[in-house]
Amino acid sequence: MKKINRDLYLNKLISRKENGMIKVVTGIRRSGKSYLLDPIFKDYLIENGVKEDHIVKLDLEDRKNKKYLNPDVLDEYIRSLIVDNKMYYIILDEIQKVDDFESVLNGFLHIENVDVYVTGSNSKFLSSDIITEFRGRGDEIRVYPLSFKEFITSYKGSSDEAWNEYLLYGGMPYILTRKIDEEKSSYLNNLFETAYLKDIIERYNIKRIDILNTLINILASSVGSLTNPTKLANTFISSGIKDVSVQTITQYISYLLDAFLITKVERYDIKGKKYISTPSKYYFTDIGLRNARINFRQLEENHLMENIIYNELLIRGYNVDIGVVEVRDKNKRKQLEIDFICNQSYKKYYIQCTMHLEEREKTLQEERPLLNIEDSFKKIIVVKDNIKHWYTEEGILVIGIQEFLLNIDSLDF
Repeated sequence: MKKINRDLYLNKLISRKENGMIKVVTGIRRSGKSYLLDPIFKDYLIENGVKEDHIVKLDLEDRKNKKYLNPDVLDEYIRSLIVDNKMYYIILDEIQKVDDFESVLNGFLHIENVDVYVTGSNSKFLSSDIITEFRGRGDEIRVYPLSFKEFITSYKGSSDEAWNEYLLYGGMPYILTRKIDEEKSSYLNNLFETAYLKDIIERYNIKRIDILNTLINILASSVGSLTNPTKLANTFISSGIKDVSVQTITQYISYLLDAFLITKVERYDIKGKKYISTPSKYYFTDIGLRNARINFRQLEENHLMENIIYNELLIRGYNVDIGVVEVRDKNKRKQLEIDFICNQSYKKYYIQCTMHLEEREKTLQEERPLLNIEDSFKKIIVVKDNIKHWYTEEGILVIGIQEFLLNIDSLDF
């Protein structure tokens, strides 16, 4: 497989280098965390004058390193390698396998010429509260599956072929090593079952695995749809499973969120300037895993596009909400939805996504929610058509999905 360019994350590591904090590389399992640190970051260090004996790399999942799973042995070994005052870069892969790893890492913080980078790949480490283990001295770098821009750099084929492949199988890096459809779908299914679900079930000692599986299937089937735990519990009841509580559904969703399998998006009342607590939407971190989970059924391209756009906005570092704007329609109040509001520092964008804008009437329909927003921040419609971007008569940017994903500055066209 051709080397994948992950400069977005490399630059984040570079900007945090030697900042006195533990760099915690988090993200869904098999998304490329280890590869980011070695060879990508390690090669960068060497190319910039760091000697290899000042880069300490341990894969704690490797059987030959089993003795280092003892925290005292690991601590003693790392300290024994520090023989001068120059900076040492410590890269520890699968750190969660070490008992009491938090105290070991906190101890390294007291060594002035040590810069620490760690990854982990089970639910214990991938929990959203992991940074608190380091008492405010952890610096998280979230790694996502391949963006479309990263995916296409290693895909052999046209951009349209790459898009169709990405839409179906997503961006888990090892998908690019699988040659036929059967291998790709088998890889994603096995990954879901043997990695993610196994970790969650073992960590939380889940007894009702049937409920967890059904919940995942429901969320996958209704990706991007408004829902809440009460509504989901009622879905179970209507299907004949009556011993499911709202509390159980809420807990199981939190487990999926902590493992980074899904993301929850809240609604924001634009005119009222307040969040609407329920219902919310859920998107999958990787669209290929979502598709595999429901055996590649329900492949409505508009919903998949919406999920991919949402993930792309997160990759670019935006905070993302769903927008709600209230309008009057024939003397009645009506709520119109904005697919995404994304914020980053002083920047804000309103984004709608749709398959096509075949005629003026359809354009006006998609524009209506955007035109009822009273502020002057940029408004965008992303379409499936592979077109060159243009502006409507009302000044709204229309851009094709591929151009949107492939150009990091597409929001500012």
